[in-house]
Amino acid sequence: MKKSLLILITILSIAMHVQAQIEPSAGSWKTWFIESGKAYRLPPPASYKSEITQVLARQQNLDSAGMQQILFWNAGSPGYRWQQLMADLWMSDTTTRGVLANMLLGTATYDATIAAWDTKYTYNRPRPFAADGHIQTLVQKPDSPSYPCEHSVAAGVATTIISHFFPALADSVTRMAQQAINSRIAAGTAFPSDTKAGFELGKRIAQHEIERTKNFIPNSVWNGKIPEGPGLWKGKNPMFPQAGLNKTVVLSNASQFRPGPPPDFAKEMEEMKNYKQTFRSKANAFYYASHFASDDLLSKKIFEYNLHLNPPMAARIYAINSVATYDGFVACWDAKYAYWGIRPDQYDTTYQALMPAPPFPGYPSGHAMMCGVVGELYSFFFPAEKAYFQKIAKDGAESRFQAGIHFRSDNEAGLELGKKVANAVIRKVQADGAGNILTNTNQKRVGAQAKK
Repeated sequence: MKKSLLILITILSIAMHVQAQIEPSAGSWKTWFIESGKAYRLPPPASYKSEITQVLARQQNLDSAGMQQILFWNAGSPGYRWQQLMADLWMSDTTTRGVLANMLLGTATYDATIAAWDTKYTYNRPRPFAADGHIQTLVQKPDSPSYPCEHSVAAGVATTIISHFFPALADSVTRMAQQAINSRIAAGTAFPSDTKAGFELGKRIAQHEIERTKNFIPNSVWNGKIPEGPGLWKGKNPMFPQAGLNKTVVLSNASQFRPGPPPDFAKEMEEMKNYKQTFRSKANAFYYASHFASDDLLSKKIFEYNLHLNPPMAARIYAINSVATYDGFVACWDAKYAYWGIRPDQYDTTYQALMPAPPFPGYPSGHAMMCGVVGELYSFFFPAEKAYFQKIAKDGAESRFQAGIHFRSDNEAGLELGKKVANAVIRKVQADGAGNILTNTNQKRVGAQAKK
């Protein structure tokens, strides 16, 4: 009887341990720009026993500033803070390098996380807090092996990508990365060798992906010719005239989903001039003029669904979104400069828009395209909130008409283009081996754990 009970307890203990693991098979998920996670598997780590004293020393010397760093870098998934930084950088960039940088931050963080997970579950190195009872856990205990440190992986990727595309920030992001690394050691969740291995792995994969995509942006110079004629955009120095020549990731080419030519804008101009503004319509126009539909929304949902506790899945979501954003941008700008669609205040110079129009053709709308991506892609991520995401897509697209800077057909074409791009990306990632984001058994466990 006692023997049977002992066997049962042992089996239950093993089952609980397996259930507690975070995505133990993530190392086999398909990657974007590297061959596989296994191809980047790290050599086995040395003994951690000599590092226990280093972790204890960090904790004994921890001050309030250090604790603030732990709290700051522990917020969200390992890539969360870097995603926040990149959102500000690429959206204010006046070249097409910014959107490529944003895409690579997403894909390289994901690919490096998958490689890290392959290594983690190959060696199953215990976390510091599990290796020595004197080490405190100053954050929620991660349910994955220690080697390599996933936060350091994300820091290595971000430092490399941001330094390459925004070299003026190289010193700043290097200091930030060191703060992130130090915070994980002091928190009792990583040994120094875990952080070093993770940081170098992230750098290595980011460098590889920069090299893989070096020809995505053409080196050719725009000829400066702006076509003339009725219904065509009028202006000087249009932004991103070559963006439609960029190489795409999922789409076969930038023109795969190019909409048909724009209509005669006469009726739409009449509709716009007769439109009666309200406080609500103006508020909607100004809100989306300063926000893309995707701003902070994805990270918010990752938090709400407790996916920040699942680093591979969170990295997967950010990567998928960054690829759809990139391909959508390239496809939209391909169409813009294929048709050179005129803006309302150019079509009728007596018309006064609510705000100035951006310096590039109007058809199709870039905002509406991104709204189409959000409506479809976020509904794939979080299907229970499909109606909510579709409303955001509709409101965001309508805002450009309300602002007076886009005809309705600009928005309709943009929305449809965004939907097609998102669905193409969804079809690709459904075969990546990760399973459904919210029905994944490990995710159910993470959500239950977060509610305790």
